[in-house]
Amino acid sequence: MTKVLLVEDDWTMASLLNTLLRLEGYEVTKADTSTNMEEMLAQIHLEQPDLVLMDVNLQNFSGLDLLQRLRQQQETARIKVLMTSGSDYSDQCKSAGADGFLLKPYMPEDLIRKFHQLLEFPTGNM
Repeated sequence: MTKVLLVEDDWTMASLLNTLLRLEGYEVTKADTSTNMEEMLAQIHLEQPDLVLMDVNLQNFSGLDLLQRLRQQQETARIKVLMTSGSDYSDQCKSAGADGFLLKPYMPEDLIRKFHQLLEFPTGNM
């Protein structure tokens, strides 16, 4: 089963994403976004997800900074990272090493399609 780690500090959004992704057959873990960046890095290293779905604007640190740190560490550099935000940070995310970017609000079909692209699954009829 494909393992997804949600790094989203909006509780409602995280809950909706958790439900959607579980219905799609993903194993989902919600990251503790109340921690600092070092603890978040340790959690990602421990979880070793196949994909991290991460908001750019987190309460305690920048998702872009965390992404750059993930890419610098050998143990986490291969993990697929899909960034999201209500503002268009697509260029900044790409420069920082993101595998993809989705502008909020997005449709569930768009998210699943992007997951399939990143994880190299066929997209079917979506």
